[in-house]
Amino acid sequence: SMLFDYYNSMLINTMDEDGNYVELGSEFLLEENEHFNNLAVNTQQSNIQVPTNVYNKDPNILNAIYNSEALNDVFINNFQKDPTLTWQYFGSSTGFFRIYPGIKWTPDSNGVAAFDCRNRNWYIQAATSPKDIIIMVDISGSMKGLKMTIAKHTINTILDTLGENDFVNVIAYTDYVRYVEPCFKGTLVQADLDNREHFKLLVEELHVKGEAKLKNAMKESFKILNEARANGQGSMCNQAIMLITDGAMEDFESVFEEFNWPERRVRVFTYLIGREMTFAQNTKWIACNNKGYYTHISTLADVQENVMEYLHVLSRPMVINHDHDIIWTEAYMDTVLFTTKAQSLLLMTSVAMPVFSKKKETLSHGILLGVVGSDIPLMEVMKLAPRYMLGAHGYAFLITNNGYILAHPDLRPLYKDGKKLKPKPNYNSVDLSEVEWEDTDEKKANTKLCPEVSLSPFPSLCSFGMVLTKGHGSRIFMGNVSVEEGMILHAAQTTYCETDIDPAHRKYTQLQAAIRYLLGKEPDLECDEVLLQQTLFDAVVTAPLEAYWNALMLNDRVEPGIETAFLGTRAGLMRIMRYAGVETRVAKKFLTPTDKDNLFTIDHFPLWYRLAVENTPGSFYYYPTNDKGLPLNISSALNIHYHSNVWGHPDNFMFPMKTHTFFMLSLFDYQAMCKNSHHHASSARPLLSVSLITAIQRSCHSYTTVQKFGQKKVEALQPCDTAYPGFMYDPSIREANSIIKCGRCQKMFVVQQVPDSNLVLVVTQADCDCSHLFISSDYSVILNICEHNATVKCNRMKSQKVRRRPESCHAYHPKVSAESPCSQQPLRQHCEHITE
Repeated sequence: SMLFDYYNSMLINTMDEDGNYVELGSEFLLEENEHFNNLAVNTQQSNIQVPTNVYNKDPNILNAIYNSEALNDVFINNFQKDPTLTWQYFGSSTGFFRIYPGIKWTPDSNGVAAFDCRNRNWYIQAATSPKDIIIMVDISGSMKGLKMTIAKHTINTILDTLGENDFVNVIAYTDYVRYVEPCFKGTLVQADLDNREHFKLLVEELHVKGEAKLKNAMKESFKILNEARANGQGSMCNQAIMLITDGAMEDFESVFEEFNWPERRVRVFTYLIGREMTFAQNTKWIACNNKGYYTHISTLADVQENVMEYLHVLSRPMVINHDHDIIWTEAYMDTVLFTTKAQSLLLMTSVAMPVFSKKKETLSHGILLGVVGSDIPLMEVMKLAPRYMLGAHGYAFLITNNGYILAHPDLRPLYKDGKKLKPKPNYNSVDLSEVEWEDTDEKKANTKLCPEVSLSPFPSLCSFGMVLTKGHGSRIFMGNVSVEEGMILHAAQTTYCETDIDPAHRKYTQLQAAIRYLLGKEPDLECDEVLLQQTLFDAVVTAPLEAYWNALMLNDRVEPGIETAFLGTRAGLMRIMRYAGVETRVAKKFLTPTDKDNLFTIDHFPLWYRLAVENTPGSFYYYPTNDKGLPLNISSALNIHYHSNVWGHPDNFMFPMKTHTFFMLSLFDYQAMCKNSHHHASSARPLLSVSLITAIQRSCHSYTTVQKFGQKKVEALQPCDTAYPGFMYDPSIREANSIIKCGRCQKMFVVQQVPDSNLVLVVTQADCDCSHLFISSDYSVILNICEHNATVKCNRMKSQKVRRRPESCHAYHPKVSAESPCSQQPLRQHCEHITE
């Protein structure tokens, strides 16, 4: 073995008792860096993380680390060329992870580094082509005890190697065939996060009994795979069966003759579980005669390494073709690697590609050295479509080839858990169809037409789309003013200039940078000239308004009750006049820069601005603010987000409903978080209490009420789909009246539109109480609100939307076909010529 030291990220800067640096742990300079979430990093040097279960001085590892040293300069060069880059890294097939800039790796509370780059999504997606996998597990009596524990761990590990381009099903067999999820009988489902987690829960519940009959289960697996291929379903690429058993089998050869030979389109990988080797021959034979690979797993610790082997087999055709597919992963929080503060939770995507050995002698073995990748903050990509260009209702979004959202104003990846913001368990597998409703009915609220524009600046796996309001963008109003005139900038948090590129510019605020650029002092700053021009123009044109507001105040002409006057312009300029002191102001936080929200919504037009833009110029627009000072979204589409009991008495709500001034429609929230209702649909029914609005709040959006009942132990929340009512205002009804019979008395009322506003006036008799009616009337339908049950879930999980498959598939290569991977792979277990 060579004498070669490297910087081990767990050991750097560590000394022993005598004050000497420990082996692999010499001095490594670290400095806090704003660009990397204020983490202490070394931008001159990458370093190495080795998972605890891998020996950090293994000769293979040392050799591979030595060979990857050259990446250092590449990483540094890349960062100098493009300072918006964040982490760059190389994951080696031997298990180490080289990361730039170098960092100190924090182990978990047990002192373990469990992170293994080889089971990260970016590694697996780049290393293999899409695949259909059927996992077959033997649950006969002989598998009891530790064997079953190892088998379950093996299934979970295989599931972890699958991603959204893959399709999967799990079958448990004894003398009969049992789908672990009966809902998925006979089909393949997309191996997205939700489905994988669902399988894991069901696998946990498997129990052993009976005796193993392999044949029927094998037949079933081949049928599913053959049908998928014939119907153009699944991944249309690699197909494999993973057989997990302790090896006792009856006659099985005939199944392969009937379903898989001579083409051997489906590979069969076998995992022999347990200490005994009695049935090793059979298990090897199956793998070797079906282009698969055989491994023997006798302890839990063996699982990870042995499961990874199948990926090497599947990656070989691609390696031999030397095809560098570039992949984009789904969006994720960069806390996966580093536990940083919640405010720096930025959504990222990883771009990665495989690295192969170029040596001639290894060509036919197709050796994958690893995967190289980089993380890209999605905010960087979204800058390609600045909001002010798209108009108040336009927005841009990014989706992967699987229709999952990378960035979208309606993506809500976080939820509040007490005071903490936490990512939702499935925040990164939100489907475009879950935030964009198809516009089928004129009267639907929340409908957005699907984007007409779809540009793809990226390799096929990521699409950039824009949604524009009809007619927007055909004209633009431009005005020119001098820099001196416009010096009174009160701009919102908009990015005018790229201050990141040159380290010397990082000290400027946006405002300072913009002024220096406009005065010609910093010509090499990259600034958005159009936006700057518009902001200056807005500043000059709106300047007289502040004088006018001041004059009103000086002449005591401000009407009582007015707290603040404000003006916002499309370029992000903001003028505010406070008429009341902080003590007397009710809406304390109203109109503060909502930067924290903007981080996630990529959306710089505040609600008050968007709502006003929708309406006829000259009309006034009212909406209440709640105790937190945030506006309550009651727009003319009256989509109430039940935060406070606006309507007070239930009666008051009935009148407009009764006269059809409002009509009700169902809205769906596919990103909600609910308390666990223990799988009973009935428990979702709220108590018929207090008033309509609070009841709705309690059942669906249970997470908004957590703080109010904060003294009790709060149940864990989990993702759920909820349906809730929205009420849409019908502007054609100017006035309506009606009578409600309340037993002994009757109540007359009138509902009337207030002209030039979004207000409705309700006048009614107060001497007749109808509240008891409310509970029994047909409005109680509204209360049965959170529809969420097993059949809905099954249908939703099964509904395979048509996905855009990755363009390339490497499933087969003539050089590989001659031999079986078993006999050829220079790895731990060889398949000695069993068939002789």
